[in-house]
Amino acid sequence: MNLIKKIRLILNWEETPKPDPSILPKIYGKFKAFQLPAVLIVLTMMFGTFGYVIIENFSLMDAIYQTGITFTTVGFGEIAPISDLGRLFTISLIIAGFAVFSISMGILVTALNKGNIGRIFKERHMLYQIARLKKHFVVCYHNDYTIELTKQLRQNHIPFVVIDPREDIAQLALKHKYPYFLQEEPHTDIAMLKAHISSAKGLITLSSSIADNIALIASTRLFEQEHKVPRPYYVISSADSDSDVEKLKKLGADTVVSPTKLTAQRISVMAARPDMENLLEEFLYRTDTPLDMEEIFIPKTSWLVLKKLKESHLRQIANVSVVGVTQQNGKFTAMPKGDMLIMSESKLLIVGTHKGIKMVKELIHLRKKPSELRYV
Repeated sequence: MNLIKKIRLILNWEETPKPDPSILPKIYGKFKAFQLPAVLIVLTMMFGTFGYVIIENFSLMDAIYQTGITFTTVGFGEIAPISDLGRLFTISLIIAGFAVFSISMGILVTALNKGNIGRIFKERHMLYQIARLKKHFVVCYHNDYTIELTKQLRQNHIPFVVIDPREDIAQLALKHKYPYFLQEEPHTDIAMLKAHISSAKGLITLSSSIADNIALIASTRLFEQEHKVPRPYYVISSADSDSDVEKLKKLGADTVVSPTKLTAQRISVMAARPDMENLLEEFLYRTDTPLDMEEIFIPKTSWLVLKKLKESHLRQIANVSVVGVTQQNGKFTAMPKGDMLIMSESKLLIVGTHKGIKMVKELIHLRKKPSELRYV
């Protein structure tokens, strides 16, 4: 076993991710309906085997074989001459076998009609697919917000899992193109384990019920503590009133959106500046635009600390622009001048191409002055 692990390590082979071990027994536990037929079959085989050994002095293998062909009524006949008592025993075994077969078929047909078997195997397949996800979002409850949100997540190639307790979630997932979904109460531990939240980037709850959002936020933060998650999940929620927004933030939500407030802000911008109506959709929300905006953190070990903004030459190196700086105390400076000092643990608001922003991230995290500055 150690040799296999060493070979995997040398070849850089990763083991296939699997669902949490505590989940599978609960799934297979749904096969309890088949326990009775299985037990009856085993008992019947044991009864027949011991009967032929005692009554006809058959060897163990011959007794098992004779019991098998008698129990299944395949019509192969006797493997050796049987006494009258043995024949009476065989008749009893056939009747018992027919009874067991009838009971088993009844249970099997009932399970097939209810769709339980297919549902169990589909759920198992879904759990193995979800276990392969990394940095995905867990979206709780299906509603109009979820439909629109998942469209945007798909367009931006962000993986997600939708959780909802309703029985028709499979049909809704097919209709609205949810690649991964679960039928569970989102706030339960089993739902979070099935959603593989240990590898998730965060959780989104946009329920119309404030109680559902509160339960989910509290459950998520409790899950972090109980399972000793190395990094906190990014939790996004929604609320209608300002008081509910503050309440959810105090409970642990990182971002709380207010649909009413967002709609009012959007309409006011459209009324004041009609020409700016589609600015965000045109440059930030579309996936095919080269323009992007991101806030980048300046670590204490960065070579940029205590350097002037103009000394960074980010424009010349990566073709990006710094449009804002947020200091450690939260003070924001828009359109900073070139002689502004870059402090540790501040944040630079960068506008540029995806490639340029990625390059800036790499440059900022260097400890020594980058060699690219020799040529600018």
